[in-house]
Amino acid sequence: MSRYTGPSWKRSRRLGISLSGTGKEISRRNYAPGDHGPNNRAKVSEYGQQLKEKQKLRWMFGLNERQFQNLFIRAGKIREGKHGVNFMVLLERRLDNIVYRLGLATTREQARQLVNHGHILVDGKRVDIPSYEVKVGQEISLKEKSKNLQQVKDALEAVVSRPPFVSFDDNKMTGTLVRLPERDEMEPEVDEALVVEWYNKKL
Repeated sequence: MSRYTGPSWKRSRRLGISLSGTGKEISRRNYAPGDHGPNNRAKVSEYGQQLKEKQKLRWMFGLNERQFQNLFIRAGKIREGKHGVNFMVLLERRLDNIVYRLGLATTREQARQLVNHGHILVDGKRVDIPSYEVKVGQEISLKEKSKNLQQVKDALEAVVSRPPFVSFDDNKMTGTLVRLPERDEMEPEVDEALVVEWYNKKL
């Protein structure tokens, strides 16, 4: 399945949340797109709610359906913890997401671009695979030349806070995944139980 290239703001408005994390998509028009957006009061079925949560989480992290489903299946094989929480932890450990969480990019999409273009180092070695699974304790940094990228400087200046499961050294411009995230430190807008229910019916 190819990557979606349509209008991302419409998807955010349809779901009622900012998929980019910036809040810009719904700051002016916080309702679904289309002629009936502001007045659409149609009741959403149980199936529709489950699908909405699944799409919300998938689009938030920018994965295609096959990648998303394969990661969900992997999460189900982890013996400890809840399936839905384990799934979200695996999503959080993606390299593009860790780059975003460290504040080196303002959106996950921008973080994915940094990784794809070879700007990111993991323990001093270049990694250009956004889905690379970061291990606890690994150091994430920028290539020396990449530290002067304007988009990186702008992103770091815009950082207000970082989640407690990562640490960042502003002087060295290096970050680390210090531990696995807890559920209350991950996306609060997502009900992962509905995502599990969706796939339990499909798989």
